[in-house]
Amino acid sequence: MLSSIRKSYNHTIYASYLGYIMQAIVNNFAPLLFLTFMYDFELTMEKITLITTINFAVQLTVDAIAAKIVDRIGYRLCIVAAHVFAAIGLAGLAVFPSVMPPFAGILTAVVLYAIGGGIIEVLISPIVEACPTERKAAAMSLLHSFYCWGHVFLVVVSTAFFAVFGIGSWRVMACIWALIPLLNVFYFLLVPIYPIVSGETKQLSLGQLCRMKMFWLLLVMMVCAGASEQAMSQWASAFAENALSISKTMGDLAGPCAFAVFMGTARALYGKFEQRIPLKQFMLGSSALCILCYLLAALCGQPLLALVGCASCGFSVGIFWPGTFSIAAPAIPGGGTAMYALMALAGDLGCSGGPTVVGMVSGAAGGDLRTGLIAAIIFPVLMLTLTALIKPQKEKA
Repeated sequence: MLSSIRKSYNHTIYASYLGYIMQAIVNNFAPLLFLTFMYDFELTMEKITLITTINFAVQLTVDAIAAKIVDRIGYRLCIVAAHVFAAIGLAGLAVFPSVMPPFAGILTAVVLYAIGGGIIEVLISPIVEACPTERKAAAMSLLHSFYCWGHVFLVVVSTAFFAVFGIGSWRVMACIWALIPLLNVFYFLLVPIYPIVSGETKQLSLGQLCRMKMFWLLLVMMVCAGASEQAMSQWASAFAENALSISKTMGDLAGPCAFAVFMGTARALYGKFEQRIPLKQFMLGSSALCILCYLLAALCGQPLLALVGCASCGFSVGIFWPGTFSIAAPAIPGGGTAMYALMALAGDLGCSGGPTVVGMVSGAAGGDLRTGLIAAIIFPVLMLTLTALIKPQKEKA
């Protein structure tokens, strides 16, 4: 069994799937507890917003550092370290608020698991891209669908746990989720990891990348992808409870859980049918749908239809992140670690900026999340515009 794991790239992909499930837990567990944190620790909307901002700010800082050091340290050591940081941070979320000022304890845990999340974001996509698979775009889309299934798994299990044991047991749940990155440490110690840039392709320097217009266009697309996704995802639970007056259990299931199901479905469907659907057309259609979903969620006075807007937004943003990566691989074949790291940095900048825009605008509007969501429409509008400028590239198997 161990010999099979060490030789088969399929196990590399399976470990990467688990890595993205862990990434979903890192990014989406705390948002399920935003209102709980507000009530238990007497935190303001601005402080709650800062939790998401710090998470993604740390991740994008790690992305920037990774562009310079990952190739020197090695992919295996870095990916293992990422999972260790994530495990400590998730467990720390349960412990630190009790042994230091609560808000400082939460932020300390967030910083630790964000370090792990940032490294994961940089490394998982190129690790899978380097595996000797055919249909790279399909493989990338399927990989990113596991972020969504991880999100669904997180919400369903957490919601069931809270329904049985009460929301006051959230610290126990945090420790349980810390087990997943801890177990994946051992998986990544065994699986094969392939060279990120093949021997016949010359790896571009950071300076060469920065002189390419296509690279900068891709970076802005990644910002829009992260912002369009997380502006809705991070606030869906609070939006359902606060603005739509829905219970926490139903709010979590109908908000972030439904969002993740639809997002995963979009990625899985494209992974299956990518040979029949041109990537650019799929991304253009998704961008237009995303704009409509934000408008429906923010402006519709009917809670049910507003929730449909939240959930459908998940489908609309599903292709943004993996699709942009799939465009980059054949367009800039020598991009290597630096390209993936800086694209992840841009994506995390969007993941931080999108929810922050919603939170800050909502705070300025007296806590009205509808106003914040309307402001966030700028991101899918930009995504639509930039995708239209992309010239289709032939994918290399």
